[in-house]
Amino acid sequence: MRIAVCGGPYGNPHALQAFVDDARARDCERLFCLGDLGGFGADVDALWPILTDNGIECVAGNYDVAIARGDTDCGCGYRDAKDNEYAQLIYDHTLATTSRDFAAWMGTLPTERRETIDGVDVHMVHGSTLALNDFWWESLPEKQHRLRAEASGADVVLCTHSGLPWQRRIGDTLAVNVGVLGKPANDGRREVWYAILDLTDGHITAELIPLAYDWQAQARSMRAAGLPEIFAETIETGWWTTCLEILPPRERSRGRYHLYRSTLPSGFRPADDGWGKSTPRVPEDDRPVVPLFDTPYFPSRLWIYSNFHCNLACDYCAVASSPKAAPRTLTIDAFRALVDEAVQAGFTELYLTGGEPFLHPDVIALLDYASAELPTVVMTNAMLLRGRRADGLADLAGRKLTVQTSLDGATAATHDAHRGDGSWQRTMDGIRHLIDLGLPPRVALTETPENTHEIPDAAQLLAGLGLPTDHFAVRPLLRRGFAETGVEIGEDSSIPELTVTADGLHWHPAGADLATSPDLHLAPAGTPLATGQQLVTERFFAARLTDGTLPRPVHCAI
Repeated sequence: MRIAVCGGPYGNPHALQAFVDDARARDCERLFCLGDLGGFGADVDALWPILTDNGIECVAGNYDVAIARGDTDCGCGYRDAKDNEYAQLIYDHTLATTSRDFAAWMGTLPTERRETIDGVDVHMVHGSTLALNDFWWESLPEKQHRLRAEASGADVVLCTHSGLPWQRRIGDTLAVNVGVLGKPANDGRREVWYAILDLTDGHITAELIPLAYDWQAQARSMRAAGLPEIFAETIETGWWTTCLEILPPRERSRGRYHLYRSTLPSGFRPADDGWGKSTPRVPEDDRPVVPLFDTPYFPSRLWIYSNFHCNLACDYCAVASSPKAAPRTLTIDAFRALVDEAVQAGFTELYLTGGEPFLHPDVIALLDYASAELPTVVMTNAMLLRGRRADGLADLAGRKLTVQTSLDGATAATHDAHRGDGSWQRTMDGIRHLIDLGLPPRVALTETPENTHEIPDAAQLLAGLGLPTDHFAVRPLLRRGFAETGVEIGEDSSIPELTVTADGLHWHPAGADLATSPDLHLAPAGTPLATGQQLVTERFFAARLTDGTLPRPVHCAI
């Protein structure tokens, strides 16, 4: 037998009728609905004749139980105050506009259904086999999946409630979340989802079906009823704009929006990165949700390591660069493709670093291409700015290009103790050369117990060369790479700064060496930046949800 199973019509009669028509056209013999008749759309009463006229067999969801009893809230299972605010708004509308006859009919529905169909033991629930409003997410640990499957023991368990369709084998049980009809699956598609199951002589196959319907009519009805614009926007775009906090990290990372706007000012103040406080771009609209990317939690600057070999062997290099390091050099074609991809992915700044970028044979061509597309910062020890590789650097003085170097003391003895004999003088010569080229550099000092007392003198030294005061910043020593002491930095203690190397994508530029920082490696080479943004978002929320707080950045002059 072929059956069709839907979840959550959510006051969307247009989608429910399309489900009936599509399922019949696909030769489904029985139609089932797993509950939550109200919950997002405006016209719940319009569902009743469609359900009864077409013989749709229903179980009750938490919404239907609440409406039938006249409860004060939907019992949806949300834990966040903002999620509950939006849930309460639509519940109040549904309770007020649903006829009591229809509500009484909902009260007659069972909260689960179990029967044998063509030799297959089928268990239909709303949330899960554990609770009516349990969110059975695809990303749950395997142990949690087994717990829910074993609580039933059926050949197939069908559920909904979470709104996101999936299917998987759990031991001998096939679990299928059939999705919902009432709103898209936070996937950027206007279609909604249901499931078709073929049950024959004890064998099961299931298919998740994207369903087109008259979404324009549904959006019009919601606006006509005075529901908030963001509800209609979800219908029109396929992206959720409410009830985000309930989403686990993996599911949340797949959407367009990840945070309530109110989280930004109340839960976080970005650290001063040493170059003055920056103000990340905030979307100029009244939408209550924002993406994680391009907020203080996930800056829109992309780091690219052109190479890892270096003319110096600094004893606290966070990425273990040295003359002996494997070069891991990006080709010019690969670099240009990354810049193009960065523009497409919405990055607004580019940081080119190493190793020592001026050991790259095509460094000027890299900077030429990057600075023509995005504001670009190149990190260098300023010791290799003359000669063939640096030819053409002066021609970039009018571009959106900033050169940044490091000076770790006001005296040669202090600086050279960590960076090598003679490096202070050569760096000072490089700084003067950049000023002469019309590229006055930014200068960062890595603070150590040995140089703390020289910070005022270093600032005065640079000011004497004519550098503005805001071109000097102090950054902490980070315990990564060669550094055995310093500030600990990890996913749970830093905001992400997506970084690309020849080895792939990384969480932060200070953890971009795969050998010494495998924990901050996100994905292998060739992974698209858009996928990297999603991986960063997932890991960010995994770190956040561990203790309910948000990661804080290290105070780092980048």
